[in-house]
Amino acid sequence: MKKFLNGLFAVVCGAALLVGCNEKKSEAQGDASLDKVKSAGVFVLGLDDSFPPMGFRDKDNNIIGFDIDLASEVCARLGVTLKTQPISWDAKEQELNTGKIDCIWNGLSVDPARAAAMNLSSPYLKNRMIFTVKDKSLANLAALAGKKIAVQNGSTAQKLLEASDAGKSAKEIVPFDDNQTALMDLEKGGVEAVFLDEIVARYWIVQNGKDYVVMEEGLSDEEYAIGFRKNDQKLRDAVDSLIKAMQADGKFAEISSKWFGK
Repeated sequence: MKKFLNGLFAVVCGAALLVGCNEKKSEAQGDASLDKVKSAGVFVLGLDDSFPPMGFRDKDNNIIGFDIDLASEVCARLGVTLKTQPISWDAKEQELNTGKIDCIWNGLSVDPARAAAMNLSSPYLKNRMIFTVKDKSLANLAALAGKKIAVQNGSTAQKLLEASDAGKSAKEIVPFDDNQTALMDLEKGGVEAVFLDEIVARYWIVQNGKDYVVMEEGLSDEEYAIGFRKNDQKLRDAVDSLIKAMQADGKFAEISSKWFGK
């Protein structure tokens, strides 16, 4: 676990991992995205509200999480109020492009399709896609052949699993609306494995006191970023700059320690 956490918070600054829009200044004419948010005094964050520890509901039904704390600090520095807006993860791009939300910020994994569809921030957190199982005899990917594997519908995990040898050899890939429901189905025996973000899996296992196994064999390392509309370059750049400032002044590390420990 310590090995995992030690590598978790690597800051990716100035990385040329995304399309050129990530570092260039806004060239679009009439980009009022930042002014619009400041004028409204509200920054609307779209999220899957069942994605602990990034964004989820506590026992009092309040939306909390690592990403929520990051966004709250960004909004405080922008001088606006954060509004969290639960959305269907499978329709997240539509929610963004119709203007219902200002960004998608909730463990959004970077992949080429999302980089093409959205204006992504610089990556701010590393992650790994893994399998978790209840039955300890399922010790490796080969053991998952002929088994039912759960995955979140509309996620990068789903696309990755469907294209993998493990997915192709599975008895069935079972899509769920969210990872928590998939993990509960694993508990009931409806599926034999869940394929999901390691951050989410380890947090859920600890919080629920489960003796599940996270396989050492994963399918992919990845990174989280924030998704904005393609033309909202000024808003994207402002948020990106504030996150980098938080990484430099220690606030990012403070929030990380709260949710993941040292």
